[in-house]
Amino acid sequence: MEKLSEYHGAISKLRAEQLLAAAGRDGCFLIRDSETMPGTYCICVLCDQYVYTYRLFQVEGQLWKAQTACGVKERLFRNVRNLIVAFRKPNQGMVVPLLYPVTSDLRQEPSPAPKT
Repeated sequence: MEKLSEYHGAISKLRAEQLLAAAGRDGCFLIRDSETMPGTYCICVLCDQYVYTYRLFQVEGQLWKAQTACGVKERLFRNVRNLIVAFRKPNQGMVVPLLYPVTSDLRQEPSPAPKT
């Protein structure tokens, strides 16, 4: 999970909402650790100025699934990247497709100090 640029680690729900509001586009999304379920992640996505949160689970060893709307067939993925690609399409069980990743500063290299 740490290798994904849209993974923000153990940020709060409030911080995720702030980051997505700042991005300001429907379909902006990020992934964070769940605050209430250890070992579980959340995909947070912005739609109509509201942030929807879907749980992301690892199941059956190395497979991944996302919580979706009731009545949507459960799908399993080999990795989170494949899951994100699938949910870029409309009508997959999320309120809006995952279109615009909000990347984390955690993965950015520190910029070199200016030369004096």
